[in-house]
Amino acid sequence: MTTPPIHLVTGAFGYSGRHIAAQLLARGETVRTLTGHPDRPDPFDGAVAVYPLDFEDPYGLQHALQGVTVLYNTFWIRFARRGLDHEVAVAWTRRLFDAAAAAGVQRVVHVSITNPSLDSPLPYFRGKAELERMLAGSGLSHAILRPAVLFGDRDVLINNIAWFLRHLPLFGVPGDGDYGIQPIHVEDLARLAVEQGADREDVTLDAVGPETFSYEDLVRLVARHVAPGRPIVHVPRRLVIAVSRLLGSVLGDVVLTADEVDGLMADLLVSHGEPTGRVLLSEWLADHRDELGVRYANELRRHYLVAEERAGGAPGRTGAGNPRSAHQAS
Repeated sequence: MTTPPIHLVTGAFGYSGRHIAAQLLARGETVRTLTGHPDRPDPFDGAVAVYPLDFEDPYGLQHALQGVTVLYNTFWIRFARRGLDHEVAVAWTRRLFDAAAAAGVQRVVHVSITNPSLDSPLPYFRGKAELERMLAGSGLSHAILRPAVLFGDRDVLINNIAWFLRHLPLFGVPGDGDYGIQPIHVEDLARLAVEQGADREDVTLDAVGPETFSYEDLVRLVARHVAPGRPIVHVPRRLVIAVSRLLGSVLGDVVLTADEVDGLMADLLVSHGEPTGRVLLSEWLADHRDELGVRYANELRRHYLVAEERAGGAPGRTGAGNPRSAHQAS
């Protein structure tokens, strides 16, 4: 009798991981999760088996991965905080890949970022490139998905652009605003992940939507739907970073980091390949204009503070990939 496959998704109670897990469950698959947020509400009513995401316990990781056919890894961090930086995230993910190899996992689907580079001055993109190299040399069958920016459901970037457009008297675009951005709907990313989980060919795919915008055009498109007539002005990079820090102190969040601005302005959030997503952001905005940006999406609260409060101030753990980072994944 053939043993049915088991799929393990890191961060299945989070953002992209939740959508991957939901699509797997809809196909009748058996799903586990590794999570650093066990106290989060379970959107699957117990249908997903829960294991702790504890990188200090390699044997625990290997136990959770025992019998797993496919590992879907969305773990990453968006920004450094309290001793948890991108170098630590790389080291921790190496432990996850090592545990997967030791447990006999047959396939790894890993969420990366568009345009990673080992030579990048930006730790986010450099760290993602290090992980891609690590996975390629692991001997594990793998698919690497490279999203730029995610939208849909509980996304951060598009939602918070809308929130600021609704609440501020004007919106500042760093520099000339002519650098590109190619968002993908979170359901499209999940679909690609599940499709690649069923394959065994080593592949690297840009996970990007069918529409590419300049950043200014993206902001203006969102503004037309949620705050028509809101002034959109060009401002120096340093001013955007300074204002983001000020707003972050008011909101209790990290709104935007200098590295994120630099990655955006360096055209790193666009693909040079064919689109792999199907959902049009322009159509999605029209369908969701009434709820978009009504509530601010606080990523610090979502990914870090709850874990820190539970651990008495220890560094939080987050899943991700891109991309809000502008880039979150999880």
